[in-house]
Amino acid sequence: MGLPPFRERVVLGEIRAAIGGANRSLAVGEGFRVVEFSVQNDHVHLVVEAHDRDVLTRGIQGLAIRLARAVNRALSSRGKVWGDRYHARELRTPREVRNAIVYVLMNAKKQGSRIASGIDVFSSAPWFGGFAQRVAAPAVRSPVYVARTWLASVGWRRLGLVRLHERPRAPS
Repeated sequence: MGLPPFRERVVLGEIRAAIGGANRSLAVGEGFRVVEFSVQNDHVHLVVEAHDRDVLTRGIQGLAIRLARAVNRALSSRGKVWGDRYHARELRTPREVRNAIVYVLMNAKKQGSRIASGIDVFSSAPWFGGFAQRVAAPAVRSPVYVARTWLASVGWRRLGLVRLHERPRAPS
């Protein structure tokens, strides 16, 4: 699409605001919420909860529009931001949820970014409450919602909290 990388502070602020706004407007009573995210150079990774497939579809469509507007606003550009599709995968087990959380929050390491603190500020990691090490949360309101499902809030923790040095595993 010819856009500059999304991993810039000005873009991050707009994306955080868009996710927070989507959560506040969509999550109330509709069964859709973004619980984790990370911004990459040309795409965004999300962990979301959705009541059913229709709610997921509507929630992602609305969020994609909000995010595209946010990116265009931040970059003073117009036009298409995303490709024509997104990849969705239902997470059914505690291991799948834990792996997805590590994949999303630690994806910048996989892409070669150096993150001395272990916390990718271009993600929801600064607000993530599931690290094994204590991490001070920012004073800024979290753009993500706390997970409500057992699987995303409790189940994955049975396999161990996320350590700051973890990296996403290569597909098997």
